[in-house]
Formats: sequence, C-alpha cells, structure tokens
Amino acid sequence: MDYIEKAVRKAKNAQQFKGSGRLGPALEGPVQYTHTKVQPADQEVLQANRILSLDAPESWAEPYKILRTQVLHTMEERNWKTLAITSPGESEGKSVTAANLAVSIAMEFNRTVLLIDANLRRPSLHQLFGVSGEPGLRDYLLSRAKLSDLLVNPGIPDLVLLPAGRKAANSSELLRSPLMKRLVDEVKHRYPERMIIFDLPEVLAKADTAAFAPYVDATLLVVETGKTTKRAVQRAFDHLSDTPNLGVVLNKARN
Repeated sequence: MDYIEKAVRKAKNAQQFKGSGRLGPALEGPVQYTHTKVQPADQEVLQANRILSLDAPESWAEPYKILRTQVLHTMEERNWKTLAITSPGESEGKSVTAANLAVSIAMEFNRTVLLIDANLRRPSLHQLFGVSGEPGLRDYLLSRAKLSDLLVNPGIPDLVLLPAGRKAANSSELLRSPLMKRLVDEVKHRYPERMIIFDLPEVLAKADTAAFAPYVDATLLVVETGKTTKRAVQRAFDHLSDTPNLGVVLNKARN
C-alpha cells in the first residue's frame, strides 16, 4: 500500500474533498430525447457489471460520490470540461470507474455528461451498459458519420454515450488525428455545460493514450491496489506529463 500512497502524493493537482449527499433524483418513466437514440439498460446487466443504479447499496455508491465531488470541484475551478480516464496496465478498473463517475455526475441535479469510449482496440463501455456498440467513434473518424447519429442514451437521464464502434487496428493514428481533435473541440463547444469523459486504453500498453491526452483538459489515473507497482504508476505519470492530472483512484482499496 505504501507505494500507492507515495504515487498519490506525486499526482499533479490532487485534492481531497468530502462527498456530497445522495446521488440525485429518482428515474421516473422512460427517458425521451429528440435526436439521441434511447436504449434503456437492463438493471440486471448494470448490476452484473457493477455499474451504478438507483438500487446500488450506499457502500458501493459512496466512493463514486466522493470521486465525483473531487473531480467536479477541480474541473469547475479551472473551467475544464474534458477528462480522460486511463490506467497503467490492463484490468485495473478504469472503464468501470469512467462509467460510474459519469453515472454519478449525471444523477446530480443540473448535470449532464457525455461518456466517450475512446478505447478503439478493446471497447467495453457498450457492454457495461448493455447497449449496441455500433456505430460509434470509429465511424466518425473513418466515415465522417454525423456525431448526432452515433450518440446513445442508456436510459439514465442526462447521460449520453458515444460507443467506440468496431475495433480499429490503427487506433493510435486515429486518436491523434485532426478529426479526433475536431471531435473534442466540437463536443466542448456544442455542449458547453456538459462534462465530457473519455475512457482511454492503458497508458503503458499502447501509444494511444499518450497521443490523445494533450487534446483534453485533464487526466485521471486508475490503479489496482496490490497489483500496480510504484514504477508503473510513475511511468504512467511520465507518459501523461503534458496534461494536468487530477490524481489517482485506488481501485479495490480496503480503506
């Protein structure tokens, strides 16, 4: 645990704040959108994938409420809108963290969130919510598909998902392309009041994340307690040094 604690202290701009109250208003009736496709997620799918819902136990939801408070405080203080979530290695919980942070923010009053699956090598957000993964980001980057035709609401008010689409072998090139930068600029200006969260590949495994990170306002690193080494955390920070870092999320920590 000591190596993780030291890594946390090295996180740029890391701050601690107490969590706020309940997640937010109850979901009442089906969600209706004029242009966005609505594919309500099955509650059993959400529960199986450990994605927050109204039935989630308080002990499960509380860590994400605390994380939400920390993230929103720092982002709003600096007028930042775009956040990339990654991890040093595979299977450290970054996608579940990205999804639950997005849900937690969306459930707060007067908040809207756009969650983008930018892991073009191994997309997973659509599976976590139990919605269709195609078309998606890949179609925007390769086929010039309209962004409005790609967005999906998983039945959670104020949360919109842009799935990744089909896997892409040339994901590094796509993520650092001018079209990708245009997408980031487009969603920031089209949805000025919306928080935008990107789920990215592991930073040490591929070049994708380091190539894309300069396009966003900040990054957040997810590490698995007892698995991630201090050296891996420091290397991850080094790879992301050109973009402000909000800190570290300790996944599977006991306290």
